Amino acid sequence: MNERNSVSKVKEPWWKDAVIYQIYPKSFQDSNGDGVGDLQGIISRLDYLQQLGVDAIWLCPVYKSPGIDNGYDIADYEQIDPKYGTMADMEELIAKGKKRGIRIVMDLVVNHTSDQHPWFVEARKHPDSPEHDYYVWRERPNDLKSAFSGSAWEYDEQVGQYYLHLFAKQQPDLNWTNPALRDKIYKMMNFWIAKGIGGFRMDVIELIGKQPDAGVTANGPKLHDYLQEMHRETFGEEDFLTVGETWGATLDNAPLYSDPDRKELSMVFQFEFTNLDKQAGKEKWDTRPVDPGELKQVLAKWQRLDFKHAWNSLFWDNHDLPRIVSRFGNDGKYRVESAKMLAMILHCLRGTPYIYEGEEIGMTNRHVDTIDEVADIESVRMYNERVAAGADPKQVIASINSQGRDNARTPMQWDDSQNAGFSSAKPWLAVNPNYAAINVKAALADPDSIFYVYQKLIALRHHDRILVDGDFSLLDTSAGVMAYKRILGDEQLLVVGNLTDQEQVLDLPDQIASVLVANAPVPKSLTKAVLSPYQAFVARIA
Repeated sequence: MNERNSVSKVKEPWWKDAVIYQIYPKSFQDSNGDGVGDLQGIISRLDYLQQLGVDAIWLCPVYKSPGIDNGYDIADYEQIDPKYGTMADMEELIAKGKKRGIRIVMDLVVNHTSDQHPWFVEARKHPDSPEHDYYVWRERPNDLKSAFSGSAWEYDEQVGQYYLHLFAKQQPDLNWTNPALRDKIYKMMNFWIAKGIGGFRMDVIELIGKQPDAGVTANGPKLHDYLQEMHRETFGEEDFLTVGETWGATLDNAPLYSDPDRKELSMVFQFEFTNLDKQAGKEKWDTRPVDPGELKQVLAKWQRLDFKHAWNSLFWDNHDLPRIVSRFGNDGKYRVESAKMLAMILHCLRGTPYIYEGEEIGMTNRHVDTIDEVADIESVRMYNERVAAGADPKQVIASINSQGRDNARTPMQWDDSQNAGFSSAKPWLAVNPNYAAINVKAALADPDSIFYVYQKLIALRHHDRILVDGDFSLLDTSAGVMAYKRILGDEQLLVVGNLTDQEQVLDLPDQIASVLVANAPVPKSLTKAVLSPYQAFVARIA
């Protein structure tokens, strides 16, 4: 168990110096040979996660679901989907995680449900029922669009009205203006809190205050009222992590969520860096090369939060994003160096770091040749839409290879045996062919692997308050180099990363006292020092 050995630590929320590990259950570990990951598979890998040193698992949805959007369409919030196991398995995971100092953070999806949820079934069957008003119905649609393309309104012949779905049509939006609906949600949340979980990751939480008639989806005027009510009615008295998925977060509105005095959430995920490889005004599929100068400025920008009245999340990857080493690093010649550099640059910032499964061994995007190899609903719909409009199918596939969500969802690569040790059966989604070289077994056997850099960074955060409480100062360097200091009292850490595949010159006056983490030999002098491609280090300075 990770030690918490100072008075100051005891008083802090547990998540302040924690590192969270995200698991996509379908792809982590299959225990029963059906090709789909499950809860017993996760339990079997807890020792690995303890070895890595993480404090909590963010578990993507394992609730009962038809799986239209891989579990983000929930049919029953208080049942485990049979493909993942049973409630007894879930309780075992919570208990065995606790023994290892690992909490379980559940994914909370309360903007919408599945169209197979009993509430929606009743809403359609009996339009005069209380459940009908749990959803958003209109006589006529407006021009709101679904995130998965097309109209956000679907006509229901049984009811004779249109219902709102900001995602797939099988994911009807909940009507948060209804207090009875909110009460049902809070009771469900308290059901899970009573099970002993350590937090909630809140899916698209900024949408619950929507006002569809005004065309407002994110950050509606009642959003923060709902979050404050949620805090009062559920987790407010708990030592509990709540992190909101907020694609529209800015430096101005992020503190509204995470100021402890406002009693809403612990922190939010902000996604500004994900726009850096996008063409201006285009969709996520229309990419451009990343400017390293822009990348470091965005990372530094979010360090300007008032951390006494707000908190930040730190992440590169998640289940919706392509693999970071393929995106901002180099997944060929410099895969190891760039993966280590990206880890050091991120994990030494102020905030709570999140690691996505496989990130710690440098897993990469998986190349596909045809749409038949793609499972992700968003990618398939985009392909069909663009090809129907006359786009070159090869170009569309190239976009999916770059940005598609399946890149993050390929099975975890445990070893070089068949199916990468993920399953004895054919996996639900094809394993990346590079698993023979990139896998956990190989990483653990190599003392210089990416895994051990992550392990060192996690340990450093646990045992050195400078990474939790230290101030941040971005240093003036060339565009291709990010260098910053963390400062706490008389102590200073220097973090340097070459963001490019070219040599870069670093010219700093500081003297290194000791090197804590590095991916290459560190120059003795930082005056006109030459950094190799993707070279990075973390050092104490004299």
